[in-house]
Amino acid sequence: MERWASDFNSWDICDDCCGLFARTPFAYQKALEWSEREEEFVKRAAFSLIARLAMKSSRTSDEQLESFLPVIVRESTDDRNMVRKAVNWALRQIGKRHARLNAKAIETARQIKALDSRSARWIASDALRELTGEAVQVRLQRRVKV
Repeated sequence: MERWASDFNSWDICDDCCGLFARTPFAYQKALEWSEREEEFVKRAAFSLIARLAMKSSRTSDEQLESFLPVIVRESTDDRNMVRKAVNWALRQIGKRHARLNAKAIETARQIKALDSRSARWIASDALRELTGEAVQVRLQRRVKV
């Protein structure tokens, strides 16, 4: 994973590889480690992994996903486009998992929106638009009733 990540130079290769990486037992730890790295596509990989874990992995617990929220806040001021978009993607995917995580993600987006950063405000506004939107809210309500 490290060797591949060090060669990432485009968002599509990064995100496709993270689809594979998310299936490994190392995904959670790598997401945390890579979120602190400076290389643009390695940092993007951290948030791509988080998004994939929220979307696909039944092995990822709610507590694990919730533990990523402070990481998302911390990195939301990174103004590099490839990182910013992945941070946003991770936050939105966590918030679409189910109603409780939706509320946590909305709360996190509001916290991010208060930061003095153009990137953070963009991430928060985009995430809030989707997470509070009718389509997501209706789908989450249906999940509770089933």
